[in-house]
Amino acid sequence: MSTIQPVILTARQDVLLGFYTQLFGAEEVSRVPEEGPAFYLGLRIGDTELGLVDKKDLGSGGAPRILLSIGVDDVDETLGRVTALGGTVRSGPNDMPWGQRVAHISDPDGNPVNLTQPVAAAG
Repeated sequence: MSTIQPVILTARQDVLLGFYTQLFGAEEVSRVPEEGPAFYLGLRIGDTELGLVDKKDLGSGGAPRILLSIGVDDVDETLGRVTALGGTVRSGPNDMPWGQRVAHISDPDGNPVNLTQPVAAAG
């Protein structure tokens, strides 16, 4: 059995911690080391753990890319809180023919995130 765990490398761990906690109600479930500044923070969002790794030097190339798709109760309401928390709205919301309402945002580090909510599929 395989498990996928999304992990974001960031030089601004505290900013991302605040963003994911306030926007999605993320809960810190693990920390390495347990005392002092964290190298790794595990955040529970729904039934998934999102890892935030503190990496001060991301190198001279572009930051590693990751796309998170996070299901929310209300895309429109969540979208309204993104910019106040340091994120950017890229597009949306739009109802997709496969039965999801989707909006595209970026977190404060520029990582792309899709906000999704089930809706009745167009028929």
